[in-house]
Amino acid sequence: MKHDIMAEKFKDQEFLEYVVKALVDNPDDVKVERRVDEMGVLLNLKINSQDMGKIIGRNGNTAKSIRNLLRVVGLKNQARVNLKIEEPEGGRAPRRSEDRSMDEVVDDLKL
Repeated sequence: MKHDIMAEKFKDQEFLEYVVKALVDNPDDVKVERRVDEMGVLLNLKINSQDMGKIIGRNGNTAKSIRNLLRVVGLKNQARVNLKIEEPEGGRAPRRSEDRSMDEVVDDLKL
Protein backbone atom coordinates (compact mmCIF):
# COMPACT_ATOMS: atom_id res chain seq x y z
CA MET A 1 0.00 0.00 0.00
CA LYS A 2 2.86 2.40 0.75
CA HIS A 3 4.10 2.08 -2.85
CA ASP A 4 0.69 3.31 -4.12
CA ILE A 5 0.92 6.45 -1.97
CA MET A 6 4.40 7.24 -3.29
CA ALA A 7 3.32 6.64 -6.88
CA GLU A 8 0.33 8.96 -6.41
CA LYS A 9 2.54 11.65 -4.92
CA PHE A 10 4.71 11.91 -8.02
CA LYS A 11 2.05 11.77 -10.76
CA ASP A 12 2.86 15.36 -11.74
CA GLN A 13 6.53 14.54 -12.33
CA GLU A 14 5.73 11.38 -14.29
CA PHE A 15 3.19 13.28 -16.40
CA LEU A 16 5.68 16.05 -17.23
CA GLU A 17 8.39 13.56 -18.19
CA TYR A 18 5.97 11.64 -20.42
CA VAL A 19 4.72 14.74 -22.27
CA VAL A 20 8.15 16.34 -22.73
CA LYS A 21 9.82 13.11 -23.88
CA ALA A 22 7.09 12.73 -26.51
CA LEU A 23 7.81 16.23 -27.87
CA VAL A 24 11.62 16.34 -28.02
CA ASP A 25 14.24 14.76 -30.29
CA ASN A 26 16.51 13.87 -27.34
CA PRO A 27 14.25 12.17 -24.77
CA ASP A 28 17.20 10.66 -22.89
CA ASP A 29 18.33 14.20 -21.96
CA VAL A 30 15.03 15.06 -20.22
CA LYS A 31 15.49 15.46 -16.46
CA VAL A 32 12.81 16.57 -14.01
CA GLU A 33 13.60 17.50 -10.43
CA ARG A 34 10.71 17.84 -7.98
CA ARG A 35 10.70 20.06 -4.90
CA VAL A 36 7.90 20.73 -2.46
CA ASP A 37 7.69 23.77 -0.19
CA GLU A 38 5.01 26.01 1.35
CA MET A 39 4.21 27.41 -2.12
CA GLY A 40 3.45 23.96 -3.56
CA VAL A 41 5.30 21.72 -6.00
CA LEU A 42 8.06 23.04 -8.25
CA LEU A 43 9.07 20.91 -11.21
CA ASN A 44 12.43 21.92 -12.64
CA LEU A 45 12.81 20.76 -16.26
CA LYS A 46 16.19 20.30 -17.93
CA ILE A 47 16.39 19.40 -21.62
CA ASN A 48 18.87 19.32 -24.47
CA SER A 49 19.50 22.81 -25.88
CA GLN A 50 18.43 21.62 -29.35
CA ASP A 51 14.96 20.82 -27.97
CA MET A 52 14.36 24.17 -26.26
CA GLY A 53 12.29 25.57 -29.13
CA LYS A 54 10.05 22.52 -29.18
CA ILE A 55 9.20 22.91 -25.50
CA ILE A 56 8.82 26.69 -25.51
CA GLY A 57 6.90 26.76 -28.81
CA ARG A 58 5.92 29.72 -30.94
CA ASN A 59 5.23 32.69 -28.64
CA GLY A 60 5.65 30.35 -25.67
CA ASN A 61 2.40 28.55 -26.45
CA THR A 62 3.70 25.02 -25.89
CA ALA A 63 5.19 25.93 -22.50
CA LYS A 64 1.93 27.66 -21.51
CA SER A 65 -0.05 24.58 -22.50
CA ILE A 66 2.22 22.27 -20.50
CA ARG A 67 1.88 24.57 -17.47
CA ASN A 68 -1.91 24.55 -17.81
CA LEU A 69 -1.99 20.77 -17.97
CA LEU A 70 0.25 20.56 -14.89
CA ARG A 71 -2.17 22.83 -13.01
CA VAL A 72 -4.99 20.43 -13.83
CA VAL A 73 -2.91 17.45 -12.64
CA GLY A 74 -2.12 19.42 -9.48
CA LEU A 75 -5.76 20.28 -8.83
CA LYS A 76 -6.68 16.63 -9.15
CA ASN A 77 -4.09 15.84 -6.47
CA GLN A 78 -4.82 18.92 -4.31
CA ALA A 79 -1.45 20.57 -5.03
CA ARG A 80 -0.25 23.73 -6.71
CA VAL A 81 2.22 22.70 -9.42
CA ASN A 82 4.64 25.14 -11.07
CA LEU A 83 7.09 24.52 -13.89
CA LYS A 84 10.53 26.06 -14.29
CA ILE A 85 12.30 25.38 -17.58
CA GLU A 86 16.07 25.58 -17.12
CA GLU A 87 18.00 27.21 -19.91
CA PRO A 88 20.63 24.69 -21.07
CA GLU A 89 24.33 25.38 -20.57
CA GLY A 90 25.70 27.46 -23.41
CA GLY A 91 22.34 29.16 -23.95
CA ARG A 92 19.77 28.28 -26.51
CA ALA A 93 20.68 26.42 -29.63
CA PRO A 94 20.98 28.56 -32.76
CA ARG A 95 17.77 28.91 -34.69
CA ARG A 96 17.42 26.72 -37.72
CA SER A 97 16.74 28.48 -40.99
CA GLU A 98 13.22 27.04 -41.26
CA ASP A 99 12.38 28.59 -37.86
CA ARG A 100 13.31 32.09 -39.02
CA SER A 101 10.73 34.69 -40.01
CA MET A 102 10.51 35.97 -43.55
CA ASP A 103 11.79 39.39 -42.38
CA GLU A 104 14.94 37.78 -40.94
CA VAL A 105 15.61 35.90 -44.16
CA VAL A 106 15.16 39.08 -46.26
CA ASP A 107 17.44 41.03 -43.90
CA ASP A 108 20.14 38.40 -44.41
CA LEU A 109 19.90 38.87 -48.17
CA LYS A 110 20.73 42.60 -47.72
CA LEU A 111 18.66 43.66 -50.72
